[in-house]
Amino acid sequence: MPARSIVSTSRRQWLQAAAAVAGGLLVLPALAQGEAAWPSRPVRVIVPFPASGATDLVARVIAQRVSQELGQQLVIDNRPGAGGTIGAAEAAKAAADGYTLLFTTSSTHAISPHLMPRLAYKADKDFSPIAHMADAASVLLVTPSLPVKSVQELIAHAKANPGKLNYASSGNGTIVHLNTAAFAAQAGVQLTHVPYKGTAQSITDLAAGQVHLLFDSIPTGMPHVASGRLRALAVTGDKRSTLAPSLPTVAESGLPGYSSVTWFGVYGPAGMKPELVGRINQIFNQALQNPEVVASLAKQGVEPAKAQTPAQFAAMVQADSARWAKVIKDNRITLE
Repeated sequence: MPARSIVSTSRRQWLQAAAAVAGGLLVLPALAQGEAAWPSRPVRVIVPFPASGATDLVARVIAQRVSQELGQQLVIDNRPGAGGTIGAAEAAKAAADGYTLLFTTSSTHAISPHLMPRLAYKADKDFSPIAHMADAASVLLVTPSLPVKSVQELIAHAKANPGKLNYASSGNGTIVHLNTAAFAAQAGVQLTHVPYKGTAQSITDLAAGQVHLLFDSIPTGMPHVASGRLRALAVTGDKRSTLAPSLPTVAESGLPGYSSVTWFGVYGPAGMKPELVGRINQIFNQALQNPEVVASLAKQGVEPAKAQTPAQFAAMVQADSARWAKVIKDNRITLE
């Protein structure tokens, strides 16, 4: 009897365990199915920059296509301020359920962390990297009165006149400022920084010869080149721009290896499930394959990124952050 009792008890325990395992297996597909059903309601996409700005326009083009693909609305929520860091901080505090995303740029994750030590978020810890969306190169513009027609001639002129050439920027610590600081350091020239609040006034002063050069966005800068107000020397990307195919890159114009683009990407709050991150990554990358999206972005001087995994996107941002950290440190750049 004792032996029999032991056998019966063990068998009951085994059957109970087997039933529990079977029940667990039945639950797992249900969970996976629930995650795959994302989204079941509208998704909030925080854009930490003003409406109608470059980031906002890019985000809306892509979000519209993603909405069509999903059959669910993506609602753009502009939360500008402090170089994008206010909106980024808000996104970091959201629930990690995929219903709040952040569409942002180099500014909030590769530049500001090295300029604002008291940020309300940690760029490398408080977010789930999801997808690299696009890149936008800049164009190097000079005033027509400057006797240079190439990057090499500009460098030679700057070396012959150390500190006498002024360069405009859209403010201390902006990508425009950093682009020029990196350019000057690699070229071995001394330039004088003149920060502006935005680029509108700097374009006027550049045309008048009060400042001598500016790295500007291609869509806003090239119309002034076409009108003859300004002269374009090169673009900053790894390859020539479709908006200005006749312009060489800075790298092929005398500074090998020089490259600078503003990247656009999608993040979620930290703690998102890998399956959900993968799902959102897939749908956003899919949107970039749409010809209408590609054409709309091209008009803004933006090129869709090649599809990357979330890990590849995170690695790209980490490398970009390290690069700008060095530029900021070496040139003692501050926001003041």
